[in-house]
Amino acid sequence: MKRLSPREQRRLLEKMGLSVKPLENVVEVQIRLTDRVITLRNPSVQVIEVKGGGRIYQVSGEESETPLAVQVEFSEEDVQLVAAQANCSLEEAREALREAGGDIAKAILMLSARKRS
Repeated sequence: MKRLSPREQRRLLEKMGLSVKPLENVVEVQIRLTDRVITLRNPSVQVIEVKGGGRIYQVSGEESETPLAVQVEFSEEDVQLVAAQANCSLEEAREALREAGGDIAKAILMLSARKRS
């Protein structure tokens, strides 16, 4: 396959109705997923504009991933139930529920096991 010069590439893209322009001064790009964040540092970003109004962003750079902490939600009734069953303070019950991912039975068992130790 014949390699195209940058000038030939630009002309070919223009014939297809595309124009490519670099996006300057980009410091960082983040892609947020449900369980993690992908961060691209020192990225090279190209904006491909399509006739008719569409835009495509092409990004490359130094990649790093960071997992997201999962927010656990539980009610005050759950906290009171765990505290009563495990015979502990409300704050200890809250912490056990966080560690157990909101699972009441697991939180009670964890607290009961700690008391025995």
